[in-house]
Amino acid sequence: MLTVHHLDNSRSQRVLWMLEELGVEYDIVKYQRDKETMLAPPALRAVHPLGKSPVVTDGEHTLAESGAILEYLVEQYGDGRFVPARGTPAHLRYRYWMHYAEGSAMPPLLLALVAQRIAGAKVPFFVKPVVRKVAASLESGFVGPQLALHFGYIAKELDATGWFAGDAFTAADVQMSFPLEAGAKRAGAQKHPSIRAFLERIHARPAYQRALARGGEYTLFG
Repeated sequence: MLTVHHLDNSRSQRVLWMLEELGVEYDIVKYQRDKETMLAPPALRAVHPLGKSPVVTDGEHTLAESGAILEYLVEQYGDGRFVPARGTPAHLRYRYWMHYAEGSAMPPLLLALVAQRIAGAKVPFFVKPVVRKVAASLESGFVGPQLALHFGYIAKELDATGWFAGDAFTAADVQMSFPLEAGAKRAGAQKHPSIRAFLERIHARPAYQRALARGGEYTLFG
């Protein structure tokens, strides 16, 4: 039986959703973040040395990294579904967005979270003005412009068909869901009509709703 090692409020929600779309039976082992640090518990290191989620075990295979897991799942269980035909322009777009999600979209979102943490850090009162200035400088000087650039680019790309790889829903849309949900949660991505419409479409999918029911809390802390 395939097992998903699922951390609350994490990228592993995408894996549950993909499995529900595929109709694959699976087990879940749930892990909770530390309430103080919001990090994954040490128990995850027994599954994968980095101690991060998602991790999937399938027979003798242990797989980490969202994109690699999704590609494995559609290749192993998809029977041609959720991936464009090889050799087509849609397949090139599919490959691009599968990598773009974590390689390009997530870094500025993580920096936005870091800036928010810095601004809200508990420090002596005489240091706080400096800390807030550093956080504001990071936000306005780099993070904000980068997020605006990426969200504008993504919105324009979605304008064509509403999906990321051709005119049909694919695993690339699952992969791109997390940065856009995170962006809507804390960076204003939903201000773009095409991004807002994309999120509404995926949230309405029955498989997405089933994944939420199985995975539990998903408020997108990180």
